[in-house]
Amino acid sequence: MKFSVDRPACWQECEACGDETVDKDSAIRCRKCGGLLAVRHRAPGPAGHELQELFDSRTPDSWGSGVWRFGELIMPGAGPEPVSYPEGHTPVLYREALARWAGVPDLLLKHEGQNPTGSFKDRGMTVGMTQARRVGARGVVCASTGNTSASLAAYAALAGIPAFVLVPEGQVALGKLAQSIGYGARVLVVRGDFDACLALVESASESLGLYLLNSVNPWRLEGQKTIVLEMLQQLAWDPPEWIALPGGNLGNTSAFGKALEEAVEWGLLTRVPRLLVVQAEGAAPFAQGFAAGFRERVRVPARTVATAIKIGDPASWDRAVRAVRFTRGVVLSVPDEEILEAKRAIDRAGVGCEPASAASLAGVRRHAASGAIAPQDRVVAVLTGHMLKDPEILTGGPQGEQARLSTIEPTVQALEEAMESTSNLDILPR
Repeated sequence: MKFSVDRPACWQECEACGDETVDKDSAIRCRKCGGLLAVRHRAPGPAGHELQELFDSRTPDSWGSGVWRFGELIMPGAGPEPVSYPEGHTPVLYREALARWAGVPDLLLKHEGQNPTGSFKDRGMTVGMTQARRVGARGVVCASTGNTSASLAAYAALAGIPAFVLVPEGQVALGKLAQSIGYGARVLVVRGDFDACLALVESASESLGLYLLNSVNPWRLEGQKTIVLEMLQQLAWDPPEWIALPGGNLGNTSAFGKALEEAVEWGLLTRVPRLLVVQAEGAAPFAQGFAAGFRERVRVPARTVATAIKIGDPASWDRAVRAVRFTRGVVLSVPDEEILEAKRAIDRAGVGCEPASAASLAGVRRHAASGAIAPQDRVVAVLTGHMLKDPEILTGGPQGEQARLSTIEPTVQALEEAMESTSNLDILPR
């Protein structure tokens, strides 16, 4: 179908064939061709500086959610009570030691690990779960490497909707799995990888009456757009030259590109930051596709310690290609060793993050070393998850730091000996 000239405030449109449907349609994909849907918006009333001033008037103290204060640009029909924790209002941090370590003097960190369940997923989930309630879903479902399931479980509990999460056997960090269980979701362990889990929920969700809340859901991306909107507002609407982010299923890459396109359209921006999408070397289909000019879609068996981006067949490929092209972006990959080195630097600087988040900083360091980031460029690296999301990295396993755990006798002498034997506390130079 196609709407008349008098369009609603927002609607859904197939990105493949252009077919349109109402905002309250429960479909995740186009009913006509199976393409991914996108949410489209009628231009908001105010624009440019007037729109900036409207959002600037909504302070964290006066406006609980850092997502819903941008509601006109996300889901105008949400009503007065969206399913909200609240979420958002995450900090932009400067740490001189990390700027020096990365070789980028003007480096900032947007820490999405400060959201309620410890990851950026909460921004998309508050919108997705609000839509689930709007369409009367009998239950919600997702496939997950951990963060999505934790967020879905929490927001489903808030909404009072049954939740089912499918996770790949032996591939989900304990911290994330514990959250899903604790919030009351039914956790189903699938004999297969993340891509097998996603294929299963996509094929079965509609026939079982479950509302799918993976990043293929267009409303999830609407919430994730606010990472960029909030960042721009925190920078007084003066955009950085680069925004660096981890690349897994590519939902954030797609959301960031959409946010920037709309920000230009509505007069919030006159200059577009470039996206730097960073993948783990063992799970880098998008980086391989970028290197080949995106002539074809690439799929790989995913292998990386960064569990949140351990995805070999990204669902939002086409959307992400558009985002990279619109922003003149760059996609690169870094080995696990560099991801863990970057994580150690972030942790020692007193910031902390999960391994997948550290891919952002590892990518910035590599890109800066190549000369592609100019010395005067401002770079914002997005940290997507909290330090405690992958505790095994810190406390055990081959990449763990169990050597930093020592058992001593309860005596002053034993403590003194331990202090003297500690020659390097791995504190970054200030």
